[in-house]
Amino acid sequence: QSKGKKPLFVQLVLDNIWSLYEAVMKRDKEKIVKIVTSLGLKIGARESQHADHKVQLNAICSQWLPISDAVLSMVCNKLPSPLDITAERVEKLMCVGARTFDSLPPETQELKSAFMKCSSEGMAPVIVFISKMFAVDAKALPHNKPR
Repeated sequence: QSKGKKPLFVQLVLDNIWSLYEAVMKRDKEKIVKIVTSLGLKIGARESQHADHKVQLNAICSQWLPISDAVLSMVCNKLPSPLDITAERVEKLMCVGARTFDSLPPETQELKSAFMKCSSEGMAPVIVFISKMFAVDAKALPHNKPR
């Protein structure tokens, strides 16, 4: 890295976020309008005229970079395909604690082949594995916010 040159991530991502943050905090209306227009966002009059800077910043960022869409997109792009799962991994997922796959009921053991096929046929069983759950108020989701 040469002296004085910023990394690409800083140039393309962080500088833009900082520019938006700075414009909102300094109440630079011209710059805010330019940013909102160039991003193709629609910010309500209520949010844009709110006394609290954070409300306006939140309104812009939640449309520009919605966290739920970004996380789902990243999960889809980075997690391995279910078709690439090994038989050993399937058995580990189907067993809890010290229990072995052979100790499972025969009906449950039969699901292993369905697990491996990942079939979308109408008669194929639907298998869902949930590793962790946490509560989120439905009002906190961006798709449920009033526009």
